[in-house]
Amino acid sequence: MTRNADIEFFTKPSAMERSIIHINVADFAVAVEQVLDRRLVGRPVIIAPQGAARAAVVDMSETAFQAGVRKHMPLNRALRRCRDARVLPPRPDRYGQAMARMLDAALPCSPLIEPGDGDGHLFVDVTGSSRLLGPPVDVAWRLGRRIRRDLGLAPIWSLATSKLIAKTATRLVKPLGEYIVEPGDEAAFLAPLPLFLVPGIERADLDRFNDFNITRVFQANGLTADQMQILLGHGGDVVRDRLHGIDPSPVRPVDQPTPRVVGCREFGDDTNHRPQVEGSLYRLVEQAGRQLRCQSLAARRIGLVLEYTDGVRRVRQTRAKPATANDFSLFTHARRLLILAWTRRVRLRCMTLVCDRLTYPPAQRLLFASERDIAEKQDRLVAAMDRIRRRFGTGALAMGRTLAA
Repeated sequence: MTRNADIEFFTKPSAMERSIIHINVADFAVAVEQVLDRRLVGRPVIIAPQGAARAAVVDMSETAFQAGVRKHMPLNRALRRCRDARVLPPRPDRYGQAMARMLDAALPCSPLIEPGDGDGHLFVDVTGSSRLLGPPVDVAWRLGRRIRRDLGLAPIWSLATSKLIAKTATRLVKPLGEYIVEPGDEAAFLAPLPLFLVPGIERADLDRFNDFNITRVFQANGLTADQMQILLGHGGDVVRDRLHGIDPSPVRPVDQPTPRVVGCREFGDDTNHRPQVEGSLYRLVEQAGRQLRCQSLAARRIGLVLEYTDGVRRVRQTRAKPATANDFSLFTHARRLLILAWTRRVRLRCMTLVCDRLTYPPAQRLLFASERDIAEKQDRLVAAMDRIRRRFGTGALAMGRTLAA
């Protein structure tokens, strides 16, 4: 028996005009290290695991960024570009403590606070709090000052009517600054911006726009709904909404579980037949991928739970870098987890796939041309398969590996 992958959908926002603050500490890991060691201030700093054969950059200071260092770049290449950089190992515990203190600073402002994944980001919804706390812009200013005073960090902040506009605004003033987008100015604010600055525009969509020499938001907004649909397929309506500044997704309460996609396969007859298990896993991946793409989201973490006939459970998870909603990429991660978790000869009773830490799909293109070409082909293939299945049904196309399932 198969249960379809299900997503905890965003709740419908209030009809009241919203006031959402976005707090962003640029280069968060480096900023925390600089607070703890003032000798690092002003120096090029790279956060990366040391001693690993394929170490990659986790974060870097603005000085290192100006020298050409980028996230996920191989460490040896980054050091060739910035030879005097100080390399520090990642310390997740430190960054987690700093995020917790940022959350504590924001709690007096609102119960609706959505933190990022240990990356120095906070969304704070202060809608309707003016009588108690004062104008939203004053709340944002006081919150930024409190974080600077209590933690020694220098946050960027923005104020807007949606998470999408607020996040875009902080990107414009990075690494230091503040930005206020007045209600009703969302479309005008976005119009002159490059497309890659708008959260939620996938890499494949950017490439498609580039094919037609469309690089700015106002150029894309010149397309009709039908033209956008022809150009981008099923994602055209979602992209069109984002380019007009439409984003109804709410700021979740602090104690609310984050949305995730969950798919479960219960085997009618317990099995250890590898083609059947891998075929079932791919079906779960396809279901999860469709759910993510329909919501214009991508998963940053994939987990797999195996339940054996004798009641033993095995849980494995991995991070997806970059976040993905592509079936092929999701299956690569899921299959690796299956190999790690499936270590016993006992038959399997149930298999559960979990995709969480959902975010907007990354717009940044992959660094290496060979990887970029493969990813773009896979994205186009998945988009074409989605169009066929929407028109002719989900059974119109099937991957060969799913037949054994």
